[in-house]
Amino acid sequence: MNPLASLSLHCPACDNRYALHDLAWRCTDCHGVLELSGFAPTFPSPADLSHRPPTLWRYAEALPLAEPTAITLGEGMTPLVTAPGRSDVRLKVDYLMPTGSFKDRGAVLLAALADKLSAGRMVADSSGNAGTAIAAYAARAGIPCEVYVPQSTSAGKVAQLRAYGAAVHQIPGSREDTADAAAEAADVPGTLYASHVYNPFFFHGTKTYVFELWEQLGGRLPHTLVLPVGNGTLVLGAHLGSRELLAAGLIDRLPRIVAVQAATCAPLATAFQAGHAEPAQITPEPTLAEGIAIARPARGAQILAAIRATGGVITTVTDAQVSASHAALARAGLYVEPTGAACWAALSAGLVAEPETPRDPAVPFAVAPLCGSGLKSKPPHS
Repeated sequence: MNPLASLSLHCPACDNRYALHDLAWRCTDCHGVLELSGFAPTFPSPADLSHRPPTLWRYAEALPLAEPTAITLGEGMTPLVTAPGRSDVRLKVDYLMPTGSFKDRGAVLLAALADKLSAGRMVADSSGNAGTAIAAYAARAGIPCEVYVPQSTSAGKVAQLRAYGAAVHQIPGSREDTADAAAEAADVPGTLYASHVYNPFFFHGTKTYVFELWEQLGGRLPHTLVLPVGNGTLVLGAHLGSRELLAAGLIDRLPRIVAVQAATCAPLATAFQAGHAEPAQITPEPTLAEGIAIARPARGAQILAAIRATGGVITTVTDAQVSASHAALARAGLYVEPTGAACWAALSAGLVAEPETPRDPAVPFAVAPLCGSGLKSKPPHS
């Protein structure tokens, strides 16, 4: 594994480079997003994997940080279950993570990074799940944490944040207003902006979603990954992980990514359908799927390019479809937050096309995540 000193951040737009200890979270010149440099992943052998604990750290050679033994909560290797009424679809139950959402995959890496860099505090912004994950792992690491959330964030998530000891700032206005407030706080010296959007270490955590699928499906991936997309945390992580598996010769093709947005807040779907390379300018309206209600995704161009590179598409679902799918999942024993039902809504509505060419019948056609626990949110049909 590469030592931390060999890693750096760079701006693809203008090629500026930053040492990790600079605690830079975006390019100081062009304000572009940063990427990780100096890391070359490798993969453990099947023999090695067979002896490792069932956590995401079983893929240590493919992660840019060593396992933080004092910080980890055993995150990873969530169950893969058959979808209700669809033997060709699997659902990955990522809401069984320690804080109740898939965001633990990236949050543990950010807390480990903050600990390694001796950051004085961590700041995050979130519609809820990323913030609660960051707060939990910051508490585990003993690092002061401030989390900025929209004023409309569910009471359950706010209570969870405060229980972890985080200072919670509830910001009136849009999700973008929340991000702006957090960005201002992140510029205070000694602060690690633990952003699930800006910090590339987060995507190296979420890529383990695909590594686990690859292992759970016997060294293969499904034809299609159906993923929610707002800021693109899981889409970009899944694409990164798939590319790394392909480069290592462990798969022979990239899975197609079908990304799902809320119909009332769909800047990426609108841009995709128009053939544009940048997110569309939209006026967002409220949606039950608050976790993907992002009107200005900072990595929007990167998300669009990643989905197109896989031959995928971006589709949208209505609140009525989300509500119906939320209820259907619950009746199948799977209690998710409303956002977590968006991908199943797309599958249930027939918005995810099956491949035209023959596929391996031993591998599911599609896999979708159940991203967040229903215990965190008010149910849409209450």
